[in-house]
Amino acid sequence: MNRKDLRGVGSKCRGLMTITALKLNLPRSIHTTSWQPTPRDTRPPSLCYDLAASCGYKLPPPELREIVDAPLLPALFISPQRDKILFLKRRSLPPLADLARPEAKLAGVRIDVNCNTRSRMSFYTGISIHQLMNDGTLGIEKTIHGLPDGAKINFVTWSNDGRHLAFVVRVDEDDGSSSKLRLWVADVVTGQTKSLFQSTDLYVNAVFDKYVLANCYRFIICLIDVKFPMNSDNEGNLLYQVADSMLLSFVWVGDSTLLVCTIPTCRGEPPKKPLVPPGPKIQSNEQKSTIQARTYQDLLKDEFDAHLFDYYATSQLMLASLDGKMEAFGKPAVYTSLDPSPDKKYVLVSSLHRPYSYTVPCGRFPKKVELWTATGKYVRQLCDLPLAENIPIAHGSVRQGMRSINWRADKPSILYWVETQDGGDAKVEVSPRDIVYMQPAEAIEDEQPTILHQLDLRYGGISWCDESLALVSESWYKTRKTRTWVISPGSKDVSPRILFERSSEDVYSDPGSPMLRRTADGSYVIARIKKEKDDATYLILRGKGATPQGNIPFLDLLDINTGKKERIWESDKEKYYEKVVNLMSDQNEGDIFLHQLKVLTSKESKTENAQYFTQSWPDKKACQITNFPHPYPQLASLHKEMIRYERKDGVQLTATLYLPQGYDPSKDGPLPCLIWSYPGEFKSKDAAGQVRGSPNEFATIASTSPLLWLARRFAVLSGPTIPIIGEGNEEANDRYVEQLVASAEAAVKEVIHRGVAHPDKIAVGGHSYGAFMTANLLAHAPHLFSCGIARSGAYNRTLTPFGFQAEDRTLWEATNTYVEMSPFMAANKIKKPILIIHGEEDSNEGTLTMQSDRFYNALKGHGTLCRLVVLPYESHGYSSRESIMHVLWETDSEVEDLDHGGYSSRRSSL
Repeated sequence: MNRKDLRGVGSKCRGLMTITALKLNLPRSIHTTSWQPTPRDTRPPSLCYDLAASCGYKLPPPELREIVDAPLLPALFISPQRDKILFLKRRSLPPLADLARPEAKLAGVRIDVNCNTRSRMSFYTGISIHQLMNDGTLGIEKTIHGLPDGAKINFVTWSNDGRHLAFVVRVDEDDGSSSKLRLWVADVVTGQTKSLFQSTDLYVNAVFDKYVLANCYRFIICLIDVKFPMNSDNEGNLLYQVADSMLLSFVWVGDSTLLVCTIPTCRGEPPKKPLVPPGPKIQSNEQKSTIQARTYQDLLKDEFDAHLFDYYATSQLMLASLDGKMEAFGKPAVYTSLDPSPDKKYVLVSSLHRPYSYTVPCGRFPKKVELWTATGKYVRQLCDLPLAENIPIAHGSVRQGMRSINWRADKPSILYWVETQDGGDAKVEVSPRDIVYMQPAEAIEDEQPTILHQLDLRYGGISWCDESLALVSESWYKTRKTRTWVISPGSKDVSPRILFERSSEDVYSDPGSPMLRRTADGSYVIARIKKEKDDATYLILRGKGATPQGNIPFLDLLDINTGKKERIWESDKEKYYEKVVNLMSDQNEGDIFLHQLKVLTSKESKTENAQYFTQSWPDKKACQITNFPHPYPQLASLHKEMIRYERKDGVQLTATLYLPQGYDPSKDGPLPCLIWSYPGEFKSKDAAGQVRGSPNEFATIASTSPLLWLARRFAVLSGPTIPIIGEGNEEANDRYVEQLVASAEAAVKEVIHRGVAHPDKIAVGGHSYGAFMTANLLAHAPHLFSCGIARSGAYNRTLTPFGFQAEDRTLWEATNTYVEMSPFMAANKIKKPILIIHGEEDSNEGTLTMQSDRFYNALKGHGTLCRLVVLPYESHGYSSRESIMHVLWETDSEVEDLDHGGYSSRRSSL
């Protein structure tokens, strides 16, 4: 679209468009023989589509709908003994009615007031079990049965002996609301289920539990794996992890007993807000304290909110046995986490208490951590941390007092924790900065904790092995320095030594993370590997294997004493992208011999979706255990290429170029092109120019992905690197606009040079910080793009005065930077069409819906062709089917202009 094309169309832009909320149950249109998505509507799809269109929500072209409506693949969850695999069945996009259910926004938490859970919580629709046979194949499917019709399942966990599953269930009520959660168990052998609560008025409180599903992911494999933060390798952190200590609502404290957070049976009705307020809302800083905080949302506003928070967040702990016996555990409190010791004799219990705050979310409220026996006997209080409103905004600042309180994974019941020595302020220079302490659960009276290790950077985590070996990580954001120490927890005579020291940005030097093995207690420790006729002790390092040609995942044997490495496995480099997911030979205690090693791997290519295999040493024979169909066969032959090019200041850049299947640039000519990205901050040019990702990875297409437009015959440049570099003492954002424009110019130049993109038909888009980028590019590089799509962004940095993204200077310390980076301040320069989309209930820090509203009005005040779409009930990301379909329609209408040389006919008819 050029300037001439815009003449006379300004009056057709409809201004602020707020979509009316609908309570529609739209269909899940595509089924398979292996699993069936939960039916939500029995009306013909065409009728549902017509109803949606007539009520204000629009539907994109069929080629986009078909991809988004494709059924989700099941999630996999492997048993503790590695002999069974659960298939957890999932529904596709939820209806808007699910998001429209009443919720309370309290202290940074959004609560479904009917269910007493986190609001907008997704769920599973069914569970089946497959035996993992000796030859690596799956046995006959066994379905978990006995659940109520329409059961919504969450928080599926194995008992430590692998004989039972525990999970919560809710069902839809007659009035359309969802019931409260009840705890169920299933016998793995028979598949029979039963409700563990005999009382009809006993329910699970899941206010502090995390979401279990992300609708944007089409395949989630669920394994217990622990993050070891010694580097930036998240390979071990699968899309959905399950560990008892991660769940608040219930934890196993034995093979037949669970500790459950329940709603107090005597709590009564929720408090009613008085018609007449008792007085003004007053906040005061009479102590002249310096309190700086990011732009948090959903904070408490008054004492009534505080009463509501107490009402919904307060739980009564109960011990529940599989035989139905129930016993109260302690008194009601606002419990936030339960963490059993490895031997299941003790439980770390964390809770919040007053005074609350109107400035920060509940994670900074006063916090008490207590030690109890697993039978309900109080042992002692470990700490009572005060309200933490004054944590500095500088990266690396932390709460004062005991933090990261955990159990040693290699011992029955030994605690360890960290305490800062710099007052929690990253700007304070001190040595040591953090000290790691250790103490038995039932310490002798007046026994002081043992100092385990002292760190000059910020503590990052510990992976335990035994008394002779543990690995401790530390890092410092400002310099990107990261270190890994080898320590001997049981020997004070052995000095700590550095195993790795590197820049966290330097992905080429990433050595990988040690693989962990499961113990008999269910905890996870570093796997020790032995070779026959070799006394040396080895660890297995699993890494992404970043190289200039892309990621080539690997397994290395590391001699922990000499530091020598031996590569024992590596991904295929030519066609496939493979990675090791988890150990499968850790059922027994002790060291693992290399010739008995067995791992679970995934394998995918540009055109083949991920399948899962077991590989066994010494011959590394691979046995395929899944055979999932292609989720969108209509794009099975798309073209994917990882490309490299250079910014004018010499920085090397990368991007992934996607082209429609069957496209031939010599015959078909240049295409309309959609560029979608998200800027990143770096400390060095070399690190910014490194290649991340693999050219052989499967092109996963989420529900609002720009890759959807491959089905509309667009070229898509996905994730072109937009590095904002601040070397040495230079602040990256001081040259934000300059570097942003230079990176965009290089990307546009490259796709035009390749002949795949028409220079007058290039759109730019992004979500969140990518939306901020989009608006800035339209303001400062109008020659590059024909239009822009900005979703859920922040456009005026003066509204986030105490920092944003990696910026930890305040508005008053870096006024020019805040102003120059804000596209709101350059609204008068934006002349190209821009589509702005925002969720009306955005909960993300800094991206208030008001940001888009004010930006739109600034653009409108300068006569810019613009459109604002506000999505009712949606948060920072969009989840309901109605909203997602409408977002795709709006986006397709915006970029359709590129292919037709004028304003969208679909828009002009509104």
